Amino acid sequence: MDIKYGMSILLFIATTLMLFVSFLSYRKRRLPVARTMMLIMLAAAFYAFGYGLEVLSGTLGGVKLALQIQYIGIPFVSTLWLYQVIQFTGTAARYRKRLALLLFVIPAIVFLLHLTNDWHHLVYKRYFLNEESSLSLYNTVKGPWYNIHAAYNYFVLITGITLFIPMYIRALPIVRKQIWVLLLGAIAPMLLNLILWTGTSIDFTPFGFAISGVAYAWGILRFNLLRLTPLAMARVFETVRDGVILLDYDNGIVSYNGAAEGVMPELARNKRYPAPAAEVLPDSPELLQRIGAEGASEERFPFSRKMGQRQMYYTCSLSLIYDNGKLPIGKILMFSDITELKESEARLRENARQLSELNAFKDKLFTIVAHDIRDPIALLVSLTELLEDELSAVADAEHTEIVRELKGQVQSTFQLVENLLDWYRSQNGKVSFHPQSWNIRQVVRQALTLAGTKAAMKDIVLAEQIDEQAAVAVLADKEMLDLILRNLLSNAIKYTGIGGRINIDAERKGGMIVVSVRDNGVGIDDLTAELLRLEEPILKAPVAGDDAADTRFGLALTREFVRIQGGTLWFVSEPGEGTVFYFSLPEAAGHNE
Repeated sequence: MDIKYGMSILLFIATTLMLFVSFLSYRKRRLPVARTMMLIMLAAAFYAFGYGLEVLSGTLGGVKLALQIQYIGIPFVSTLWLYQVIQFTGTAARYRKRLALLLFVIPAIVFLLHLTNDWHHLVYKRYFLNEESSLSLYNTVKGPWYNIHAAYNYFVLITGITLFIPMYIRALPIVRKQIWVLLLGAIAPMLLNLILWTGTSIDFTPFGFAISGVAYAWGILRFNLLRLTPLAMARVFETVRDGVILLDYDNGIVSYNGAAEGVMPELARNKRYPAPAAEVLPDSPELLQRIGAEGASEERFPFSRKMGQRQMYYTCSLSLIYDNGKLPIGKILMFSDITELKESEARLRENARQLSELNAFKDKLFTIVAHDIRDPIALLVSLTELLEDELSAVADAEHTEIVRELKGQVQSTFQLVENLLDWYRSQNGKVSFHPQSWNIRQVVRQALTLAGTKAAMKDIVLAEQIDEQAAVAVLADKEMLDLILRNLLSNAIKYTGIGGRINIDAERKGGMIVVSVRDNGVGIDDLTAELLRLEEPILKAPVAGDDAADTRFGLALTREFVRIQGGTLWFVSEPGEGTVFYFSLPEAAGHNE
């Protein structure tokens, strides 16, 4: 086979290979780096295809046409590669468009000058028959702009390599492989282009771009060259809020992000990496021991250190990094700042301690109330009862009324203290709850008997209207049930006028016994009814009328004891007409019909 045909076939194969790489890049064209890669390979394909046509050309016109095809790509291919390096490294991100215009000024001038070379001969001074080589029919004498463009190309390639050096030093292993692929894609054409300076008339540069195409195709298919660029990985690395330190398998620190420098300021003191972890972090022996432990895989451990006047706390995670399989190639150490969480826990513990002290003080206070206040008031109740009995025989009606009023006030105060203590025991979990089966009619009659004396003082009629069907057993704690009825009856007597009437009724509803205490007293106005919402844990609002505090705590305690027994307390009132309090209790098992 003639050498010309063999050379041209190789060049056309190289063209096909570069078009294939351009197609692979086109499939990922949403990425700027992929679009630049596509243009690089298209420019190199024009170069190789035009050179193949030049080899086959038999006339000067054919050679010039082939050169015009080559120069669609020749001026731009190296500059496109540098622009791709700028994209990878993130250089001058804010001024990238202006930089691109500046970079492509010389390539654009070279393209235009070659297009019009026959007018001024600034690129090629003249063409002459090539008597030394059988590959190219004509050889050329280079013009000044050819040399300017050659020098510019070498400047571009050296600049790109220089930009890669700092990124390579601090890059992840997978990123370093991507950088090597890109460097190979630039160095191969440059080295083959240098052969021209030896005096040979054969241009091997297109074959260098064929090597670039093979390298790029391998990088795309093997290392996801266009899927996640080093710039993207570096940005992710730097924007992670947790501190990250990358180590090689010999426990040398390879790289770290800004957050890690915040945790370990000594990282910035070392100017050259990789560096042994023991040299960079000599003040953290426990951390170094964890890093250097043999056979470590995934490990989490606490870490703390002093930063100025503040103690900082971190959760550390140490993991192995694997290289496309099970071979460990390094380690990654991450610091998660939990200082705020630790400080919040400390504040919560302090608040819990203070709350515990307050609860202890409250318990002590109620103990004092129970022993040092209740007993004297109970004594006062007994003394006022005796005084009333003695004065009723010898004193006049005016003094008897005063003593009776005094006795009532003392009894109300005693009732308030009793209710307060009962409520405290219920909130503190000290109330014993022993539900048993009780006949509701008998319990109501007993409560009416106890309240009869107080009702008789105001000529109030007490009556129960529980029929036989509703007079069944309820499941309740007897002491709690007595307190519920006592408070509701006391409240009804208090707000019922002289000569009034109070009725107690009960009915069965869906497995529950609903007891009602109805009076024809002054009722509750809308504002007071709103303030007396029984859903409140403690009835906070003041109640109009006498013994407001007693009413408030009495109703709160009643509601709480009804709730403990599985029931509900509610009321219906009409101002001037009276009030009805309802409460429900579960019906005892075995008494359902």
